[in-house]
Amino acid sequence: MINFIQESQKLLDLMVNIRQELHMNPEIDRDLCNTVNLVENYLNKYNIKYKRFNNKGIVAELGNPNGRIVALRADMDALNVVDLKDVPYKSKKSGVMHACGHDAHTAILIGVGILLKSIETQLSGRIRLIFQPAEETDGGARDMIEYGCLDNVCAIAGLHVDETIDTGNIGIKRGTVCAASNPFEINIYGKGSHGAYPESGIDAIMIASKVIDSLQSVVSREISALDSGVISIGKIAGGTVLNAICSHVVMEGILRTMGNELREFSKKRISQIVNETAIMFRGSADVKFIEGYPSFSNNDKLYMEFCKLVSSMENINLIDIEKPNMSVEDFSYYTQRVPGIYYKLGCRNTNKGIFHPAHGSYFDIDEDCLAYGCAVQAAFAYNHK
Repeated sequence: MINFIQESQKLLDLMVNIRQELHMNPEIDRDLCNTVNLVENYLNKYNIKYKRFNNKGIVAELGNPNGRIVALRADMDALNVVDLKDVPYKSKKSGVMHACGHDAHTAILIGVGILLKSIETQLSGRIRLIFQPAEETDGGARDMIEYGCLDNVCAIAGLHVDETIDTGNIGIKRGTVCAASNPFEINIYGKGSHGAYPESGIDAIMIASKVIDSLQSVVSREISALDSGVISIGKIAGGTVLNAICSHVVMEGILRTMGNELREFSKKRISQIVNETAIMFRGSADVKFIEGYPSFSNNDKLYMEFCKLVSSMENINLIDIEKPNMSVEDFSYYTQRVPGIYYKLGCRNTNKGIFHPAHGSYFDIDEDCLAYGCAVQAAFAYNHK
């Protein structure tokens, strides 16, 4: 019987070194040359077969070529965030930082590959390791799917470090996990005139203010309190001088919804409110939506299997996440194609001063979590039938 915790602990120093090397040299989007070179070096060193793609993604594979295929995914990209931590592994790139833990995800998946390679003859099937770019930007998961990373895959697992959960804990949500997102742009068109004679113009700024106010009623009065939706206007620009009626306002925002039915309803109502409000005040408008990441749920069968497995592992505490997250995740694209399981890896340690929020300049992880992540991912891939 393989003790995955013990085997992962043996690889902890290696994973810490990998994580710190990546943390010092972060890269964004699909510009991941140094990152993928590091991944390739370890795959070559441990004789793990792989293929590198034009988007800087890598798919590696090991195990029994005749068995079922379980996929494990790690995202590799960093963020345009300034690293303000005072640590030896602080980012060397100004304004770029692994502020979301993808360096940890990559280190863990390399560790999983090394661990499973060491017991390759005991594997009943194949394990596919997906190293993915561009999770933070436009969805590198879609690239990887187009390249065939899910071909013949029976299940996929992904994890994400979580600074709100203490190290040694694994958090998982049954059912819906993350929201869907739709960034949007609203253009309000009026008619310019002298500020002393507003009746000669059509005030696009005034119309925009009415639109912003009215949009809030979608969430407060048209969506059930039992459902989840957020409409945020984050950017607005209009006008040229203080004594002229503005003829054009541009607003940018984002819609987040839990579930695709609510997503479509909210998009329709936003468009109606914007256009009809503009017409009511003699202007015109248009709304352009970007199809962001969809909402997704954990597969119920995999959820039960995962909970049973993790509950049996020593030194790991499984906790239930009661509410879905309004953040988004391009792991959703994988779950549209194959059954998937996605969980949170606790990385908080207040005794070490590690509790700062993700996407912030002081974000860090308790590196002891790397062994837990490696153990759980490897055990899931090994045990799934």
